[in-house]
Amino acid sequence: MDVLVVGAGEMGRWFASAVTSDVAFADADPPRAEAAADALGSRGRAVPLDTTESFGVVCLAVPMRVASESIAEHAEKAQQAVVDVTGSMRAPLDAMADAAPARERVSFHPLFGADAAPGTVAVSTAASGPATDGLRRDIAAAGNDLVDVAPEAHDDAMRTVQGRTHAAILAFALAADASEADVPDELATPVYERLDALARRVLDGTPRVYADIQAAFDGARDVAAAAERLADADPDEYDALYDDVSR
Repeated sequence: MDVLVVGAGEMGRWFASAVTSDVAFADADPPRAEAAADALGSRGRAVPLDTTESFGVVCLAVPMRVASESIAEHAEKAQQAVVDVTGSMRAPLDAMADAAPARERVSFHPLFGADAAPGTVAVSTAASGPATDGLRRDIAAAGNDLVDVAPEAHDDAMRTVQGRTHAAILAFALAADASEADVPDELATPVYERLDALARRVLDGTPRVYADIQAAFDGARDVAAAAERLADADPDEYDALYDDVSR
């Protein structure tokens, strides 16, 4: 069973490395597809984004903002299954149902960066079969833990797991950067050090990815509203705030 991976970025390469099939990469940046294919070795090759070839499985590994249109464009190239690793689930699965109703359809979401693999992979299945069952076995054999979840439950959770979390960390980084003086190492507290480390990790990522997460899941508005509650609270009200979040 051969696989077409549309999108030769971090997640596309992760998916290709986790499965055992031969993989063809297609990307809007052809040299990136060629580099991904070279990195995969004998199992990999690059094809044009507008290839007319058919494949057993088509995997969409594109940004969330273009997932639905990419599925509509490339799903017809799949003989058995269409899957995605875009990061959201409801919208891609709906697009798969429209574009490939007779194919197996599964959404995978690795809950980690490729440099932290293996890890937990969320899975939402609309239509299973031998092709996607094989993908699941490959991903599990690569050391990952697969967690089945309904698409709505996944997307609701990502509002906090990604949207609110990233917004809070980036807001801290912006506030700390606005300070007139750096924090001397000898004055850092354990809480500050951990938050600073998280900020550095997020800032090492791709800005547009975090922008796409906010567009898909929001979260920043909730963090802003919570910060306003803190800013407006008097000392006596802090007890109530602590009670609200410790329940």
